[in-house]
Amino acid sequence: MADAHWRAGLREQSILRELEGVFIEAERATLTEQLDAVPTDADAFMKWFESLARSGPGQDDPLFRWLADSASLAQMRWFICQEIAGEAGFDDLVALTQLGLPRQAKLELARNYWDEMGRGHEDGMHGPMLEETARELNLKPEMSNTVWAALALANLMLALASNRRYAWQSIGALGAVEMTAPGRVGLVNDGLKRLGVPTPARRYFQLHAGLDVQHSLCWNREVIRPLVAADPSLARPVAEGALLRLRFGARCFAQYRDELWMDPAASPAVMARNAA
Repeated sequence: MADAHWRAGLREQSILRELEGVFIEAERATLTEQLDAVPTDADAFMKWFESLARSGPGQDDPLFRWLADSASLAQMRWFICQEIAGEAGFDDLVALTQLGLPRQAKLELARNYWDEMGRGHEDGMHGPMLEETARELNLKPEMSNTVWAALALANLMLALASNRRYAWQSIGALGAVEMTAPGRVGLVNDGLKRLGVPTPARRYFQLHAGLDVQHSLCWNREVIRPLVAADPSLARPVAEGALLRLRFGARCFAQYRDELWMDPAASPAVMARNAA
């Protein structure tokens, strides 16, 4: 709908965009030394990039094994509520990132997006699957009850995808998500299954535990490697995006652990209150 006050809206957006830029640039500044060591040869770069799945920030965080084996239903509900509230929408991030990309990369992002859209079938769309989890668990995600690290992660991903100056960083960040998510979501699914949550409510996690493995292989082969092979200078921003995403994720996991484990005796009640 047209807005008669669009000029004021643009001025407000400009202020917020500047704050967003300051936020991103402050985070980028902390990675300079680490990025100086990133190789620019395509083969060496891919070896470095793929090693992030094992040794990158936040990998093998104990939170997820605990969710699989020990978390109560109230604690699991709190965790998923945080994840949903901080969700930036992978489909929309891919759609924004593909603007103006070279053909090979654009085609792979299109295939990825088509999967996110259920290949044209509403029942297969990934976003509504997560909504089904929220309905089954009676979750009401709200920003006011969401920890700052989850909101910061969502802000990071949207900022990278929606600003063309960060297009290559967005590719690295999204590639890092595809590469590192399967193990974590598989453990979340294991925890939900242990707690008796029915299959339809676990479908999002079941699907991504397997599908993202294939997505990652294709993303690395069809997007990241060709881009770096064609222009070695892109190794640095792609690596930067991956490291930013993983570091923000690690902050989330640490804050989740602090919230969930700071008082084991009281935490179930706290989790139930926050998720209600």
